[in-house]
Amino acid sequence: MIIPVYNEEECLPELLQRMDAAMEGIGKPYEIIYVNDGSRDDSLKLLTEASAANPSLKIIDFNRNYGQHSAVFAGFEAARGEIIVTLDADLQNPPEEVPKLVAKMLEGYDVVGSVRQQRQDSFFRKTASRIINRVTATVTGVQLHDYGCMLRAYRREVVKTLCASKEISTFIPVLADLFAGRITEIPVVHAERTKGVSKYSFLKLIRLQFDLITSFSLLPLRSTMFIGVTTAALAVAAAFVLITGRLLFGSDWAVSGIFTLFAALFFFMGILLFSIGLLGEYVGRIYMEVRSRPRFVIRHVITDGKERHS
Repeated sequence: MIIPVYNEEECLPELLQRMDAAMEGIGKPYEIIYVNDGSRDDSLKLLTEASAANPSLKIIDFNRNYGQHSAVFAGFEAARGEIIVTLDADLQNPPEEVPKLVAKMLEGYDVVGSVRQQRQDSFFRKTASRIINRVTATVTGVQLHDYGCMLRAYRREVVKTLCASKEISTFIPVLADLFAGRITEIPVVHAERTKGVSKYSFLKLIRLQFDLITSFSLLPLRSTMFIGVTTAALAVAAAFVLITGRLLFGSDWAVSGIFTLFAALFFFMGILLFSIGLLGEYVGRIYMEVRSRPRFVIRHVITDGKERHS
């Protein structure tokens, strides 16, 4: 079990209690790995106290905030189980749903995703999620119903392959499904967030979606090339019309279209600048990859309430 934690001190006491009860109910050996993603509140203190009382808990403490996906990767690298489940710490996906995913995995699946039923989010979040799901499916070719739900189960072989992929920017649900054989989804309960605040702002959601598109597909570059070819053809056609009008109707007709010409010129310049920026984004990603910097830095690993340097 892997749970990223970032400033969730209000949710942790209830999460720790409910998570332990849910895992005990499965009736199999388990471990729970909490990854403290640079929390600035008392989250680490609460986790350390809990690990002292429960030997099944392991705490990975980052030196700063690296983001949810980096935290999950740290948990993947430390996990020892054959079935590995990820979960958010905000309690919107109830811990009591975890046994459902484990039971489904025992049917022989490599990845089991979840689809949130009757989502308790705002209208904006639900609308943005639907748009993101549609765009993600189109761009990546991986057909899932709910990419944003963290409650997912993976077989160990898939996790090993994920850890061997050293991409800096990646999206775990899509990457896992590219490597998995048998994939399925099950409906799960979704609860309203009653404590703490969401860590995803509108700008973060937009950035995450852009990272996803540029990390898994060349479609933006190909679309830009198509737009460039199309606008070039339209520019040639417009030039032909202007020249023909000049020859047939004289210079007055050509002068009357000068503002249309300016508008078209500015439009083409906008496309050109956008294309350069998009190309720069891909080149920047290549630059980040070739530097081969680590995804995260672990400050401590805590077991039995005791800190051990990584």
